[in-house]
Order: sequence, then structure tokens, then C-alpha cells
Amino acid sequence: MPDKIKSRVDTLISNMSLRAKIGQLNQPETPTENNIEEFKEAVRRGEVGSILMSVGATAGNDAQGEINVDFYNELQKIAVEESPDGIPILFGRDVIHGHRTVFPIPLAMAASFNPELIKKCYRDTAIEATNDGVHWTFTPMLDLCRDPRWGRIIEGTGEDPYIGARIAEAVVAGLQGDDVSNKDSMLACAKHFIGYGASEGGRDYHRTEISDYSLYNYYLPAFRAAIKSGAMTVMSSFNDISGQPITSSRKYLTDILRNNLGFDGFVVSDYDAVIQLIKQGVAENSEECASMALNAGLDMDMHDGCYMDNLEKAVNSGAVSVDVIDEAVRRILTVKMKAGLFEHPYTKKIKLNRTEHLKDAREMAGESIVLLKNNDVLPINKSAKVGLIGPFSHERRSLLGSWTIDGKADETPTLAERMREVIGGNLNCISSSTLGWNSVNKNIAAADVVVLALGESWSATGESRAVSDITISSEQKELIKKAKTYGKKTVGVLFCGRPIAIEEIAEDLDAVLYAWHTGSEAAGAVSDILFGDVQPCGRLPVTLPRKATHIPLYYNVTSSGRPVNCYYGENPGNCYIDSMPTPYYPFGYGLTYTTFKYSDIKTDISKIAVSELKAGKKLRVSVNVTNKGTVSGKETVQLYIRDVCASIMRPIRELKAFKKIRIAPGKAENVTFDIGYEELGFFDDKGNYIVENGKVELYIGENCLTGKKTSIEIV
Repeated sequence: MPDKIKSRVDTLISNMSLRAKIGQLNQPETPTENNIEEFKEAVRRGEVGSILMSVGATAGNDAQGEINVDFYNELQKIAVEESPDGIPILFGRDVIHGHRTVFPIPLAMAASFNPELIKKCYRDTAIEATNDGVHWTFTPMLDLCRDPRWGRIIEGTGEDPYIGARIAEAVVAGLQGDDVSNKDSMLACAKHFIGYGASEGGRDYHRTEISDYSLYNYYLPAFRAAIKSGAMTVMSSFNDISGQPITSSRKYLTDILRNNLGFDGFVVSDYDAVIQLIKQGVAENSEECASMALNAGLDMDMHDGCYMDNLEKAVNSGAVSVDVIDEAVRRILTVKMKAGLFEHPYTKKIKLNRTEHLKDAREMAGESIVLLKNNDVLPINKSAKVGLIGPFSHERRSLLGSWTIDGKADETPTLAERMREVIGGNLNCISSSTLGWNSVNKNIAAADVVVLALGESWSATGESRAVSDITISSEQKELIKKAKTYGKKTVGVLFCGRPIAIEEIAEDLDAVLYAWHTGSEAAGAVSDILFGDVQPCGRLPVTLPRKATHIPLYYNVTSSGRPVNCYYGENPGNCYIDSMPTPYYPFGYGLTYTTFKYSDIKTDISKIAVSELKAGKKLRVSVNVTNKGTVSGKETVQLYIRDVCASIMRPIRELKAFKKIRIAPGKAENVTFDIGYEELGFFDDKGNYIVENGKVELYIGENCLTGKKTSIEIV
């Protein structure tokens, strides 16, 4: 901490009353008409350190209304000019994947394998949100998730810790900019710490079981990267791990988060998480809740008022020391000062031109969409007669996805509108949800190519939106089978938030585009790809299973002692005798409108010493990638490792690097990766990082199932 900020913070704290200090730890939600005056009085007394700019626990699924900048400026003026210490309020809002301009849901952005573009989109987001007075957003969500039944999988980065880390870096850099104190920079908040995405059965808010070894190697890397990139706030998670609620756990919030990961910012609870310690059975009353959470290292209490109502009593009883409160206040005030809140507490709204932001949104959506199958039907000739059918033909709101508080459905083009811009009268569009089968039959019969716009509603995803059946509706499956009976080339466009079980869907389609919920420009991006104006280049950041009953199914699994590593096709009939348990589409998978050939994989050295790796030496892995088609295309070259024999079981494959490159038709690119100490080791169950002697296999290819490999020896 710079000496100047430390001195200012120390001076402030020395002059604050205990009540005012506790006020800095208090984050109520935006007042309603019924309690505005009472709320203003609390601000005057210095009892509001931050305001949650929304109402309700599931703000991402509930209408919130537009931000009234004048109202928040009024509250800020009271805090700065009328409260005892003149400390400005920190305004926080769930700006998860865009503001007025909505970008793809985070899971879809992960499919882009393009951190630089993600960073750019979050820079756009910060510019828009800060113009509405938002200082702080509760993203990136870094919960590694292997169960797509969990509705909040849409907010994260999928099943891989390496991708999670790279996206964490991009989001933090985009939101906070070159200088977090700039008026158009917004504080990031890495959430949910830790293990929330492992909720048992995909049921939101439920218990988790995570070993310390898995915690350090799978669940913590993205948080480590976010902190290293400058994230100044972290949100704790609702869940427990092995019976220990995170909210009251000093092990997780102090020993691991602060002492191991080096986090020095402040921790905010999730909505009402402090008071829920009673329900979780570890606290008898609200005073115990407040004491346990604060002593564990949780600095700011979101919404439930547990700190505000109880910490004075806890100090008087000796359950909490003033020193602990001072330290929490110190962290919060330090972040406020670093964010420039004392220098520019008010928002002066300006008129923004979002033209470039919308262009970025279309590019991001285009890079996120994954082509899963293509039997010589895409791209569609623009002179063809196209029948567009399905419930998502005219859909607007679901294209934006869940956790879209400030985007507007009425500004979101439909797929029918965007396709008609390209082929005009050659498009015949109906919605199977509003018209009978006779109309559907006529549409199919008249078409050269049928496009089925299918998917899941935005309201079936997000917080408290777990589902037991991860597939599309039976009516949509019936529509696919109806189209197939005509023998027409049929394209399925799947607008989904989560990964779905895709058996009995993909088989009956000639082409499949996984379009996710890709935001304001989703329809335009899909149209661009359908007609060949943009090459598909997304890659799956999660596994698409055949059946929901195969969950969990993820690529970075350890090897069985028996020959039944089913993900990798080893005797899959021995995993389940009644179904094929291999992934329908594996992690990293995606097609383009051309084909690529990999050749000449090699390393510049065959052996390297642990001491050399620790000293910073790296080995170079290279591969030639040739575009064998007639059009230019983007390929995501992926490098995986396998530690063949270690002191503890290691995954069969681990993604350690990737590069997304464009290659002209008939041309070859030599792609290189420099691999060193950070890529070749792992954490033990105490959080110690280890690189061991032995053989390491290096796989390079188009997805995690690649068989192209070389190896090195660590000595």
C-alpha cells in the first residue's frame, strides 16, 4: 500500500466511532419508496459503506429497472457532506456480461478462447456501467463447474482451471483498466470463494465435498490469477466444504485466500450469507453469525444487516476485538482510495456512442459460437430458399441470457430479422410454438435448407435455476424429427445457456451451431456464420455429454487403475453396460469451414532439470499447422500435458497453453509454445507447488482427444 494512502486510512480510522466503523462493513440494497427517508438517515449517520444497486437475492432473474444516477448522487452527497467522516459510498451492481450492450454469457465467452477480445469487451462494459454510477461489479465468476444442471454454470468459465485463469486475468484487466482510479474503470470482484460450482447434484446453494488437493489444483488457479492481476475484492460463497461453511471459515478466507494466495483486498459476503449460518447449523443467533464471519476474515456483510445489528454487542462481549474491525475497515477504505472514490465520488453522466461496443459484441458472439457438425450444408448459399422454424426464430430476451440487468430485449434483433437482412424474400419464417404443424410442413416443403432455431429460455438458467434434465424440450425434438422426414438439409441452431445432453438431437441434423445466449448481437453473429460472412471458430470450454445421466463428465480426469478411461474411449462398454459414456463432443472441440492438418510436433530439448525450470528456463514445443481447405480459417491450437508417473495421481490430460491463429488456405504456420516451471508442476494438499522428476507427455491438437504427442524427461 502506498504510504500516502496508508496514512490517510490510518487518520480516518483513528477518528471514527465504533458505529461508523461498522457502517463501513455494511452493504444494504437499494432502498424502496417505503424506506427512502430512513435509509438517508442511516447514510447521514455513516452506517452505509456500500450499496447494492439492486433489490432481491436473485437480481439476475428479476427485473430491476434502470439506474437513477441522480438518486445515487444524492445519497453520495449525503455521505460525503453530512456523515461524520465524509467517506463516500461504494456502489456495486451485478454487471456480469455487459451493461446496456450485452455480451455473450461468460461460459460462451470462454468458448472464444480469445482473452484479448474478452478484455476488450469488459473494457466496453466498464465504460458503460461507470457512466451509470457503478463503481464495483460482482464478476468475474470463477467457479469451476462439472455439473451443467447447476444454473450458474452460465456465469463461469467451464470445467478447466487454465482457461479460468486466463479469463480471470482478461476480465480484471478489462474492468479495472490501466488505472483503477480512472472514472471509466470499475472494481472487479472474483467470486465465489470457493467451491460453489461443485454444489452437490447441481442443486444451487447445496453442500460440497472438495479435497484440499483438488481445491489447489482445480478450484483455486483462477482466483490466484485474478488476485495476481489486481482484483481488489473477492466475494465469499454460500456453500460449505465438507461441513465447514465458507462464510465462517478462517481456513478458507484467511489461511488460504490471504496467506496462500496473497490477497490483500476486502472480502464481501454473498447475499444474506452471514445470517444463513444459523440455518447451516453452526451459529445459534445473529450475534454469533456476525462474530464468526468477521473473525474468519469476511469484511463486508451484504444485505442482511448482521454486522450492523450485532458487532457492537460482539465487541462489548469480547467475541470480536476492535482491532479485527479496524483491519476490515482498513481494507475497505484502502480499496475505496485506490479506486479514486474520494477524488471523484459523483457521476456526471454523458451520452455514449455504443457503435463500437455493438461491433465488439458481434465479434465476441461470432467467436463464441461453436460449429459442432457440418455435413456439407454450411455456409448456406445466399440464393437458397431458407425455412426458419422454431421457438427462437423471433426470440429476443433469451438471446441476452440470464444476469442481464441493464440490457434491453426490445433493442435486440431476432434471428429472423438478421437473416432477412441477408437473403430478403428467400427467407420464410414461422415459429412452431405459435403455428400448427400444417404451417411447419409447408415451410419445410418449400425450402432448400431448413434452419431450426431451438434452445432453452434464459429464465431456466442463472441463480436458483438448477434443472434435472439438461436437454431441450420434447416439442423441439419432435420438430427436428419432423424436419428430417422431408430429407431436406437441416441446420440446428441451439441457443442455450448451459451445456445440454445432445444425444437424439445432433444425429438428426445435418449441421449444428451451438449459439449459446450470446447477447445483443447474437442473431447477427449467427446469421454471419450461417451465410459464410464469418468463419465459425468457437471451441467448447465444457464437455457436451450424450446423456444427462453421464454427469459429471469432464476431460481432466485421473486414470482408473482398470482399462476403463471411458472419456478417452478405453473400453467404454465397461463404464455403463446400457449406454455409451464417451463425450458426444469433447472439451476443446469445434469445427470451421476449412480443415487443418497437424504435423512435425517436436521440442527443442528432450531433457530438462528441475533446477533449470526453477531458474526460469523453458522448453519450446512446436507444431506445423496447415490449412488444407479453400478458405481462410481460425484454428485454436491446444497444448495438453500428462505427468505420466507422479507422487500423486495426475490428470490424463491438462490444458496448459493455447493459441488462436488465422491461417490462409493452403498455407502452414509453425506454432510454438514455451513451457516452464509454472506449467509442469502441481500443488500438494498443503498448497505447496511441486515439479517432480519423470516423463511428461505433450499433446498438441484440435481438442483434448488429440493423439498427436511428443514427450520430455524432467531430471
